[in-house]
Amino acid sequence: MQEMKKRRIVLASLLKPVNDTRMYEKMGASLARSANHEVYLIGYPSSLPINDLNIHFYSLPRFKRISLGRWWSRLKVLLFTIKVKPELFIVTTHELLIVAIVIRILFGTKIIYDIQENYWKNIIYTHAFPKPLRIVVASLVRLKEWITSPFYAQFLLAEKCYSEELGFLRNKYLIVENKCLIPPGFHRKPAEDFIQLIFTGTLAESTGVLQAIDLAKKLFALEPKIRLTIVGHCLQLDVLQKIEQAVLQNPFISLVGGNKLVPHPVIMNAISTSNFGIIYYPPSPHTQNKNPTKLFEYLACQLPILLQNKKKWVAMCAPCHAAVPIDFDQIDIESILQQITSKDFYSKEPVDVSWQIEQEKLINLINHIF
Repeated sequence: MQEMKKRRIVLASLLKPVNDTRMYEKMGASLARSANHEVYLIGYPSSLPINDLNIHFYSLPRFKRISLGRWWSRLKVLLFTIKVKPELFIVTTHELLIVAIVIRILFGTKIIYDIQENYWKNIIYTHAFPKPLRIVVASLVRLKEWITSPFYAQFLLAEKCYSEELGFLRNKYLIVENKCLIPPGFHRKPAEDFIQLIFTGTLAESTGVLQAIDLAKKLFALEPKIRLTIVGHCLQLDVLQKIEQAVLQNPFISLVGGNKLVPHPVIMNAISTSNFGIIYYPPSPHTQNKNPTKLFEYLACQLPILLQNKKKWVAMCAPCHAAVPIDFDQIDIESILQQITSKDFYSKEPVDVSWQIEQEKLINLINHIF
């Protein structure tokens, strides 16, 4: 019997590493496990060696975030994808929307836009661009998304709220949230001699890293067993300088990453060895309706959480007693310390936080498209 030809699938990003947790560990690996798919991943160079015989990796040349190299990388993605001639092309950033359409025109390839950010809100409400430029850049990006949307077979949404925030979806969307993929052999071995706190993910004013440092300092003032490890990548130079200054002035605070990308296994290892994770986002329209990836990760790994007192997040944690809700505007340090040293966490396993649920939806969609 003749062997069935595998369908070629390319997943591409510019700024995310080629082994990005969503693009590779979740989506790419899930599709590669199917005997019918041959998977190619394109992305920024990884800081870790990758050993996966089921997936083809193509690392782009290194470039600075604001440089001609970033524009040149789009052409690199196009040329590599032309060489592969995929039957399905999944792009994870607005910067590759036009590249995907060129591939569709050349080869009739089905194309999917994996929407991980609401770029309009991100650009308007963060400091990535100078204030006078924000409305111009945000408008150009949103216009590009609107104009190209008819060419796309489907949109994947990393957040439920995007289905209401994005008007160009045309009812061609599937919500595939960033729920947690627990690596094989993972088990928690938290510190016993001190109270280890972690703050993980993107390090920026908008993600609450400075408030996490302030909380840790206040806790340490009353309990010298407190430790804080900050694990993540920081693109804002002024914020990075504040973090580094805090590390220098407070020996109980340490930093992993900073000006370098942090591989996801490093984050998972930090989760496994910590006693509590901190989650706080300063109020902003671009984050108010989102569920942080680390909320799913901490819940799935049964890491107790020092959690911003946000109704939706507290409700997710309440059934399994996963969190200590905190009003960051009026922090009651004595109450927090009393709870973290005496409260029993995870009376039962959290539900609906694992990637397996989203994996099934993704594979069913891809099979339907083919």
